[in-house]
Amino acid sequence: MKRLITALILLPVVILIIVKGGALLFASLLAVFSCIGITEFYRMALPDRKTEGRLAALSGAALVFTPFAASDRFTLAAVGVLFLAFALLFLFRIRNIADAAREVAYALLAFLYIPFLLMHLVLIRQTPYGIQWLLVIMLIVMTNDSAAYYTGSAFGKTRLYALVSPKKSIEGSLGGLAGSVCGTLLAKFTFFPQLTFVDVFATALVIGILGQVGDLFESLLKRSFGVKDSGTIIPGHGGVLDRLDSILFAAPVAYYYTIYFFKG
Repeated sequence: MKRLITALILLPVVILIIVKGGALLFASLLAVFSCIGITEFYRMALPDRKTEGRLAALSGAALVFTPFAASDRFTLAAVGVLFLAFALLFLFRIRNIADAAREVAYALLAFLYIPFLLMHLVLIRQTPYGIQWLLVIMLIVMTNDSAAYYTGSAFGKTRLYALVSPKKSIEGSLGGLAGSVCGTLLAKFTFFPQLTFVDVFATALVIGILGQVGDLFESLLKRSFGVKDSGTIIPGHGGVLDRLDSILFAAPVAYYYTIYFFKG
């Protein structure tokens, strides 16, 4: 019940910001998600690096806004400066030389995994049909998750990747992809008629598959860190990363599909 109540409160707020809030407000929302997500990541991976975690959270939030920069050179420069700053920070605050490479790798992964991938949602928002695409991505991910859960519960027998996620099944995965197609068809016939049937099946399958891969990737991280959820900030849902894992992997491919293949 707590999970349902939380969804009924948060989902309309997110949709309202996407549809009515403008690109800058949407980016601000993602910056908050990035800040919380990086904080969760550092608590799991580098719990003793509290100062670095705070700086990473603020830097990651700033990185989300780089699509508003006047040129791509600024974006590249910002990424380069952040990389050098954190390299120096870890260099002069190292505590155990044996852990240095692992800690730096985790710090870089936090940037690549969270704000860099989230940034693509801002880029999507700035495309001609950005609002519709963001809603489609959300719809695909939600229908994928729901259909995979119910199909897996009813028919799941063959484990998909038992080492990482013992409860997920191949039957559930296929059911999730079918749900993604249904969700994208719903989008086409309600608010996004510009989608062709090729767009429907291509985006549903690609985003659906990547969403499942993103879910498995976060499960892998949590298992390696020995935690059940990335956080507790969302009642009934865990942490921000627990909710964004599927969207993070889908966002870059969805963006490049919109600019290179979608005709509108």
